[in-house]
Amino acid sequence: MPFQPSFRLAATSTVALGILTTLLTTGCGQRGTPVAAGNRDQVIHIGNLTEPTDLDPHVISSQQDAQITMALFEGLAQYDPKDSTPVPAVAERWEHSTDGLTWTFHLRRNAKWSNGDPVTAHDFVFAYQRMLTPSLAAEYASMLYVLKNAQPLNGGKLADVTQLGARAADDHTLVLTTEYPVPYLPSMVCHAAWYPLHRPTLEKYAGLTQRGSAWTRPGNHVGNGYFVLTEWKPHQFIRVTKNPHYWDRDAVKLTAAVFYPIESEDAEERTFRAGQLHTTSTLPISKIAVYRQEKSPFFEPHVFLATFFLRFNVEKPPLNDARVRRALSLAIDRERFVRDVLRGGQLPAGHLTPPDTAGFNARTKLAHDLPTAQKLLAEAGFPGGKGFPKLEFLYNSTEANRLIAEALQQMWNKGLGIDITMQNQEARVQTVSMRSGDYQIGRFAWIGDYLDPSTFLELMTGDSGNNLTRWRHADYDRIYAEANRTADNAQRYELYQRCEEIIAAESPIAPIYFYTRNNLRRPEVKGWYGNLLDNHPLKGVYLDPAAAAK
Repeated sequence: MPFQPSFRLAATSTVALGILTTLLTTGCGQRGTPVAAGNRDQVIHIGNLTEPTDLDPHVISSQQDAQITMALFEGLAQYDPKDSTPVPAVAERWEHSTDGLTWTFHLRRNAKWSNGDPVTAHDFVFAYQRMLTPSLAAEYASMLYVLKNAQPLNGGKLADVTQLGARAADDHTLVLTTEYPVPYLPSMVCHAAWYPLHRPTLEKYAGLTQRGSAWTRPGNHVGNGYFVLTEWKPHQFIRVTKNPHYWDRDAVKLTAAVFYPIESEDAEERTFRAGQLHTTSTLPISKIAVYRQEKSPFFEPHVFLATFFLRFNVEKPPLNDARVRRALSLAIDRERFVRDVLRGGQLPAGHLTPPDTAGFNARTKLAHDLPTAQKLLAEAGFPGGKGFPKLEFLYNSTEANRLIAEALQQMWNKGLGIDITMQNQEARVQTVSMRSGDYQIGRFAWIGDYLDPSTFLELMTGDSGNNLTRWRHADYDRIYAEANRTADNAQRYELYQRCEEIIAAESPIAPIYFYTRNNLRRPEVKGWYGNLLDNHPLKGVYLDPAAAAK
């Protein structure tokens, strides 16, 4: 899933100040800080990076959006908070046919929507049909292409939605038919793209394919998760409270959760220290070494399944030339980035898929190779950078992103003799710019949606709604499709190796580093674990005031 990584907009002091004021007055009154009051009342306060693009599971666009929707919706399965493996949720159990093409999910009879209506298999079928409706243009529609006839439905080549490989055998039995064996399907259905939707609510407020509609607002929103949406003050906070109709409500210990879009990493850290937050989304680069050296009880680093890379818009000359793109990639000193710029335990990325993703390790190793980069640029008609047009690098301005942009500027100027300009946009605006194709080079990051290399390699297929490079490669798509139809895991992984080789040769992206998450969390927060997918289901989270740091 795309996300705004642990680096955020620094030039939002006014907004940050407004949020600080809100934090001081929300949920605590004169009785202390929000954290103290939250510990007493089981209300957790979470720094969540950015203002959500939406709370519609089919159109959300970042990890931060997903953290909120995860509290409001529940799929067939959910991620285990410790290791991100799938565990039963709305489906209490499932099985598949001998050939691996038919999966049967048995739904809980006591699962309900937040308005008291029963959750049925029909709700899942409706949601999948809506997700694949071409006019919705859902970025994650391709995630459902594993279902029979999903791709032609989404591409407008098939109009009969009843032909989709998803049917309700009865109210509590969902049958999914796949195009090929998908042994990791239980992990896939944990993702927001597979959540059910309450059809009467969508029809009441928006119809089926309208984005940004009133059904996602407090008072209108109907979900089936642990919490219900009770308050949303844009650019200040989102409050969710315990859902009395949730099927396993006794297991939910928190009474509420409040998410804050604090887009300045420094402001978020100060807010945490002031007792306003239980956990942050990130930590300023300049503070990592201090917290580590002090062995702070709040500091929580962990590796997670994510890659930071540059996107090249291949429709914009000279980036339509693979030699130019590869030259730009090979001129990047990835070792320097992680050693001198980031300094947070990141690893240099020589390929797209993070190391040891479900046992897959790409053999392709992009490295700093300035002579080859210079040779490729000369072959493309720009010897020593002569005649090369100015390029624009689009990023959301945070400490890290600014430093990365400046380092790239220096590397490309010194090594290739070319200039780039830097354009900083608020995170949501940057997303819009990239989706519309209004960029040349843009920073991006991707967190795995499930534990399999396909969650990264699918990103570069021609039909992926998240492939914003405009790059299409027939051999890549063919090999990726062949891999997905290969039952033998060793053979499948060998085909994925060829996909990584094509990405390296064509360079529609330039991987730079693999992430380490560095954030702050108070010791009284229990049931919250660092995990590979950086998912934190709040169902098992609770606050233990006795564990608070003195």
